[in-house]
Amino acid sequence: MVAAPPIRISEIAKREIIETLTANKIPDSYGLRVGMKGGGCVGQFLLGFDTPSEHDQVHLIDGIKVIIDKRHLMYVIGTEVDFEETDNGIGFTIAK
Repeated sequence: MVAAPPIRISEIAKREIIETLTANKIPDSYGLRVGMKGGGCVGQFLLGFDTPSEHDQVHLIDGIKVIIDKRHLMYVIGTEVDFEETDNGIGFTIAK
């Protein structure tokens, strides 16, 4: 039995992630880091490109390398990375 991935990535976010990696010639050693910044009730989601460390789990989700710090895993399970274009601007979003 294959475990479900810890996070979901929308189709538009997948395209934008791949385009960003390609356009910026980011090496294959990098992946999409999803985690938390801060702690407790005031924690914020963290999203960026990074290389894995010994504290990380690396998941391949729909062809995208996703890096999650083991200490942040319980906070990000079930989240979805999306990409939105609104009146306030464009960019990636993370929501449960």
